Amino acid sequence: MTQEFVGNFDGTTMRVGIVSARFNSVVVDRLEEGAIDCFLRHGVTEDNIIVVRVPGAFEIPTAARLMFANDQVDGVVGLGCVIRGETAHYDYVCDAAIGGLAAIGRETGLPVTVGVLTTENLDQALQRAGGKVGHKGFESAQALIEMINLARTLAS
Repeated sequence: MTQEFVGNFDGTTMRVGIVSARFNSVVVDRLEEGAIDCFLRHGVTEDNIIVVRVPGAFEIPTAARLMFANDQVDGVVGLGCVIRGETAHYDYVCDAAIGGLAAIGRETGLPVTVGVLTTENLDQALQRAGGKVGHKGFESAQALIEMINLARTLAS
């Protein structure tokens, strides 16, 4: 018989980290509010939610790694917003933020989720931060809860 393992959405025993970029704060603040709302709804206590703010999306992976290095959290969600401009800077920042978070997950084996929006314009970003396209802050936090529980299940 095939064995199947899935995480659940019980956050009552978790310590979670949120790394939020200050750049494009009109969007990222909404993502952060959604992530905190998700954690609280799933039983994570306020005392077990650590928020770290960094200048921009590029710096998110460094702060996430530091949170793990200091054993502060069971998992980290990175929140940011990169809006395409007229130069290749967009591509480099997106790659650094998302690729950096993915690398931390692979290298440490610890749960990391990505709530970094990569959009063409501000309207697209706002629609993904609680608008008609959903709430990527909430969704990324929910994915983190599931992954922390899955990691615990697989470790036992």
